[in-house]
Amino acid sequence: MNEDTVQRLRETLRGEIVQPGDATYDETRKVYNGMHDRRPALIVLAAGVADVMAAVKFAQEGGLVLAVRGGGHSAPGFGTCDGGLVLDLQRMRGIRVDPEERTVRAEGGCTLGDVNHATYAFGLATPFGIASTTGIAGLTLGGGMGYLTRRCGLSCDNLLSADVVTADGTFVTCTAEREADLFWALRGGGGNFGVVTSFEFRLHPIADIFGGPIFFPLDGDVVSAYRDFIVDAPEELGALFAFTMAAPLPFLPEKWHGKPVTAVITCWSGAVEEGERVLAPIRTWGEVIGAYVDRMPNPVLNSLFDALLPPGLQHYWKGNFARDLPDDAIKAHLEHAPGVPCIETGTFLYPMNGACRRVPSDATAYAYREALFATVIGGAWRNPADNEENMRWVREYYEALRPYSDEGGYVNFMASEDEDRVRINYGQNYDRVVEIKKRYDPTNLFRLNHNIKPIP
Repeated sequence: MNEDTVQRLRETLRGEIVQPGDATYDETRKVYNGMHDRRPALIVLAAGVADVMAAVKFAQEGGLVLAVRGGGHSAPGFGTCDGGLVLDLQRMRGIRVDPEERTVRAEGGCTLGDVNHATYAFGLATPFGIASTTGIAGLTLGGGMGYLTRRCGLSCDNLLSADVVTADGTFVTCTAEREADLFWALRGGGGNFGVVTSFEFRLHPIADIFGGPIFFPLDGDVVSAYRDFIVDAPEELGALFAFTMAAPLPFLPEKWHGKPVTAVITCWSGAVEEGERVLAPIRTWGEVIGAYVDRMPNPVLNSLFDALLPPGLQHYWKGNFARDLPDDAIKAHLEHAPGVPCIETGTFLYPMNGACRRVPSDATAYAYREALFATVIGGAWRNPADNEENMRWVREYYEALRPYSDEGGYVNFMASEDEDRVRINYGQNYDRVVEIKKRYDPTNLFRLNHNIKPIP
């Protein structure tokens, strides 16, 4: 790339440009998923909104591929590229909590851990995911589900406003009343419409929770009991179901280490003193191998598994929505879950009933409001030499579940080759997201995502 051209961009920035040959280049270009070893021509470490506007204009005018990186957790590697420009927001992590209005405004480079830490000080929380290192941007733009979904809805359901830099470098603030179409599209439409430089979320009075993981042997009766229980469970109870391998944790007997197990990861956000009573039925489902359940700050629950999933692992995920979990689907799980290749890998069922379902399917770009579960087969492992074998296990497991799943899936759980599923992922909302894409990004500058093309 012409150095004079790069210098002109550099002169418009308060942040930093990193290029091949710079001492920090190899470290700066890394993303969470070690499978994506890309070499961008430029990495812009934006210091603020003005830098984002300059970088977007530069990419648009120069015809460059543009990758936008918030937390960098994208399993398909959408936060990086070869030969293009990576716009990195990691230095934009300002947060302001308004305890009276119960809102928080957070910049686009923030992680869940950043925001949870800031809001916990006021006894407040907004519904996010399950790993503190996840970026709020990608999570929210895809929908955003986690422990508090049944009580509070999706992350995008709690979005009140967003500051966005669109494809022509224009800065826009959107709400339900202002630039309403863009605001609608951001809530589930992924990174297709612009760079969100800050998010404003509604907060809820949640500080300490009662919960943690409860482990069982791999047993179909446990899965059936979970399925039946979660349908009518109080909405204050978040309970993810996991098929995984027992890690060498101090509360799990050594004889179980490295063996396939199931787990229910609980989060009771109601009155903490009621937690033991609410969770008691779960312990009757089968033999409890071990548990780590107690009162804890909400941010602690969101960081329990961070050490198990450090940056740099190989990741390959596939997912679906399901309106039920019939016995044949449970049999498919029991057939494939014993083959779980390593302790970092897990298949998770996110319960989606409760507050999420009370939002109309056409109220946001996120369309699958009737699903009972969002399923993700989250392959993660350390050695790249195991890629082919482990990816095959994920694909075979996914194919076995397809007869019992909806056609569409959660965009944040899609693999890179799932581009053909984009239309069905948005269901009845697809035509509208295409029209909004045409208006805000007619040249498809923001195409490193599960792409909504401006021409259907």
